[in-house]
Amino acid sequence: MTKSKKAFVPLTCQLKCMELPVIYQDEHIIVVDKPVDLPVHKNDFMPHDAPYLTKLVGDITGKWIYNVHRLDSKTSGLIVLAFSSEMANKLTQMFERKEVEKTYLAIVQGNPGEGIFDRKVLVKKKTKIKKPAVTRFRTLKTVGTTISYKEKTNVELSLAEIAPETGRWHQIRQHFAQHHHDILGDTHHGDFTLNKIVTAETGVKRLFLHASKLTFLHPANGEVMAFENRLPQEFDQVLHYYSKK
Repeated sequence: MTKSKKAFVPLTCQLKCMELPVIYQDEHIIVVDKPVDLPVHKNDFMPHDAPYLTKLVGDITGKWIYNVHRLDSKTSGLIVLAFSSEMANKLTQMFERKEVEKTYLAIVQGNPGEGIFDRKVLVKKKTKIKKPAVTRFRTLKTVGTTISYKEKTNVELSLAEIAPETGRWHQIRQHFAQHHHDILGDTHHGDFTLNKIVTAETGVKRLFLHASKLTFLHPANGEVMAFENRLPQEFDQVLHYYSKK
């Protein structure tokens, strides 16, 4: 279900929304559709003038921005931000209590069907520590290809709907890689050969993981906030390319 309440969009946003679509905004929170390859926060590895989400949203709204949940820089899609520490704390607690419903879409190798991945995953980069994680999934569409390499022949690609019940580092990417259903475009956990072939054939290069739905109770009034966005154009491009082969 898409939130029907019309968002208030300031003039400054109207000038920049081609890069950063604002899905909803009120005096307490803002929901945006984060582009792929845009970090949420500034980090030590970025050039000093590199863009990041909280800065862009701050520039758009003229307000101080508080982040409340994680979305990897290479993952696109819906993210909610707060305009005060009070609202941020309430939203953060909702995420910690697993009261927020998050749904992702991904293009993955093979056909995973429907089920649950529950193997432990690494808690962060360059560590051997693992913790429990749970990811629900179901296949929405599968297309065949003529891609063959190593021991693989006519590799299938599937559009999967994914609902993580925990929020570990790269959880979705790790879980699908563990079960040989690597997410397309994943350069950290995925199938590098498949990534290279698909990019060469389609001209599209990105991580095919997108936050498509977000549902939570408004931290100020308890109203149900439900948002859904469209499948990214790059997803359609790749799926269409192989469905026509």
